[in-house]
Amino acid sequence: MQIRTLFWGAALTPALVLAETESHRLPAVDIIGSSADAFSLSGSAYVLSNEDLEKKEYTDVHRMLQGAPGVYLQEEDGYGLRPNIGIRGAASGRSERVSLMEDGVLMAPAPYAAPAAYYFPSAGRFHGIEVLKGPGTLRYGPFTVGGAINFLSTPIPDSPAGMVQLETGENGHQRGHAWYGATHGQWGFLLETHQQSSDGFKDVDRSDRDTGFDKRDYIAKLRWTSPAEASLRQALELKLSHSSEVSNETYLGLSDGDFHADPNRRYGLSALDQMDNDHDGIALRHLLVLGDRTQLTSVIYRNEFQRDWFKVSGAGGRGLGGLIDDANGGDAAARAILDGSQDVSDVTVKHNNREYTAKGVQSELAHAFTTAALEHEMVVGARFHQDEVDRYQPVEVFSQTNGVLVPSGYVAPTGGDNRVEEADAWSAWLVDKVYIGKLILTGSLRYEDIQSKARRYGDPGRDTVSRRDSNDVSEVLAGLGATYLLSDQWSLLAGVHQGFAPAGASATDGTDPEKSVNYEAGARYWGERVNVDAIGFYSDYENTLQNCSLAYPCDLAGGGSQDSGSVSFGESRVYGMELAVGSTLWRAANGLTVPLRLAYTYTRGKITQSSESSDAAVESGDRLPYLPEHQASVTVGLEQPAQWGGYLTTRYVEGMCVTGGCDNGLERTDDLLVVDLTASYYLTSAVEVYGKVDNLFDEQKIVARSPDGARPNLPRTAALGIRAHF
Repeated sequence: MQIRTLFWGAALTPALVLAETESHRLPAVDIIGSSADAFSLSGSAYVLSNEDLEKKEYTDVHRMLQGAPGVYLQEEDGYGLRPNIGIRGAASGRSERVSLMEDGVLMAPAPYAAPAAYYFPSAGRFHGIEVLKGPGTLRYGPFTVGGAINFLSTPIPDSPAGMVQLETGENGHQRGHAWYGATHGQWGFLLETHQQSSDGFKDVDRSDRDTGFDKRDYIAKLRWTSPAEASLRQALELKLSHSSEVSNETYLGLSDGDFHADPNRRYGLSALDQMDNDHDGIALRHLLVLGDRTQLTSVIYRNEFQRDWFKVSGAGGRGLGGLIDDANGGDAAARAILDGSQDVSDVTVKHNNREYTAKGVQSELAHAFTTAALEHEMVVGARFHQDEVDRYQPVEVFSQTNGVLVPSGYVAPTGGDNRVEEADAWSAWLVDKVYIGKLILTGSLRYEDIQSKARRYGDPGRDTVSRRDSNDVSEVLAGLGATYLLSDQWSLLAGVHQGFAPAGASATDGTDPEKSVNYEAGARYWGERVNVDAIGFYSDYENTLQNCSLAYPCDLAGGGSQDSGSVSFGESRVYGMELAVGSTLWRAANGLTVPLRLAYTYTRGKITQSSESSDAAVESGDRLPYLPEHQASVTVGLEQPAQWGGYLTTRYVEGMCVTGGCDNGLERTDDLLVVDLTASYYLTSAVEVYGKVDNLFDEQKIVARSPDGARPNLPRTAALGIRAHF
């Protein structure tokens, strides 16, 4: 591995490289590139290739990311339909503190106005995943407190090729994934679909409705590349996407007593709960090669997302969280309401009906040059982005009579249930990577200017505005990273950068964004049979922010909670260590190998000084919620390449505090130890059959208490499948 090769891999991979004249391929937008490119990055990086994903056949992004150190995952429904992903202490709720991208484009429904990721593409169709932390995240904002994750879609192949995959399993699980594409001359195309359904693993009291889902994704790509002999080389790629989901999911969990009796039970109050959503996306990318060392890449994008999550929100004048708390405290009436043995009026089932729009244009100019015998790779970029969320959320009222929900009324939406939130954001960034002998220095600057506003309506017809909020934020962020290549096998890295996460559009005037200063330092050893990354990190939060939502309401010091806007926790500190090991434990002369992959993360995070101006119910010394102190993932395999393979993955997550005080067992999740097994066999070089068992030993624990009660992980679930490439 040559140092020069490392430099150019790290520098040019993110920028849509169009190869020399013999290639007509426009690659997907990588933010890291291959695993080899990560060696010289001045920041923690983790790459899952398509081969890695196919070995385990996961369709839950939580399971896919469990091997990435420094990434925290909070399960909710067992399938990863609405993931909760955090990085290095950044809040995991609805992944709202992570810059989530697909092919380099922000993919949250409204990243600035309402960043909670209620939309997520079907993870089973991903072609690769990249996780980036450290100073390099300043290039991929707006959320730079933790890191960035880029999900790669299937690329257009250089020659006619396709794939068909079919899978069936327990609980009515069905999955189909197929794509076909080709390149002919200057033109290339790809058509793809991924479809997955399940009956679910929970049973609803007194109801025959299943608790599963039906999710469908469709992708189409069309690419044009200039002729090989053209004096001006360029390429265009159009990507169209559509997805739909119907899932019988709820916010209502279980009391601890009911969880321990049957973790897969669901109360009859949630019998009507159902999410129904549709997503449409379009992205047009353009590459212009301006010379051997200069290129301009641009993308215009628009995403639309509509959802109606019809779900129970309260009963008898009590919210779901309060009902569960009362039941845990021994309240017989609350238990009877949950069991369905006590009649109760005023069961509210809300249409959480929202329409999101996100659109923008971004451009990057990459230029490599030499000054004073120093090699530079500079990237200058800018983005203008607009997004909006329109909430019109009426409530249907029922009475629980003899355990059955009987319609009794309707409440038209006003106030917080009838509001529009908008954000306009200008972003600009400058990254200069300088090669000085064996030292690579990377300086980064980012500018964010965000104007957000929200209006609430006092009547269902929106004739009167009952409240207006607005907030303007401008920040300049800086970062510096360094990598020293001791040899082809050893490198040292260090970095510091400013973290930033804007508040949502319902924030009032003067609400500060979440801000931090983040440090990291470590070493990498990449030998012939062993790769080791060991990185320590420390984040000093000047302002720790929580965006309030129904899923994660903000507890207030005076009692009660709020489900919109933002509150400040004050100052906090997060520190820890990440360890990633990849090794070939044994290799036989006939090619039989025993691969190993290990990821371990140690983390401590707490409030160091609570905010005097905030109403949040936190105190100095409180722990940050949903942040495990220890977590680890180990995969051991036995494989004969191109013939067969088997992989055993063991994941451990220590119990987490769900509130800052963490005073008792009701404010913690359980320790979790789960083992997954996957095995595959090639019938021919192009046809593979496989089997998998998630949660081999059927270990179910309380993995979350948000939203509204104790929630289990997926029980033991087996599936069989076949995949054919052609």
